[in-house]
Amino acid sequence: MRRLKLIWDFRGPAAHKTAEHHEIHLKEYVQLEKLENILTGFDILNEMHAIAYLVVDEDKMKPIRDALKPHRGQVFQD
Repeated sequence: MRRLKLIWDFRGPAAHKTAEHHEIHLKEYVQLEKLENILTGFDILNEMHAIAYLVVDEDKMKPIRDALKPHRGQVFQD
């Protein structure tokens, strides 16, 4: 089963804190919807760009994408 990484981009001097905070909301969504086999996180790409992400099985992606409206997505690779 292919897994997809849904990504939210944050830019600017507060990007790191914003991405970190966004992950909290992603975790809340996962818990509220009782989703399983979901990975969340955030990465700092540079001092002005950070991302928050959620990794989901491809067959479960569409309703999550439609509800959360990520900026972009890509195939997840461990």
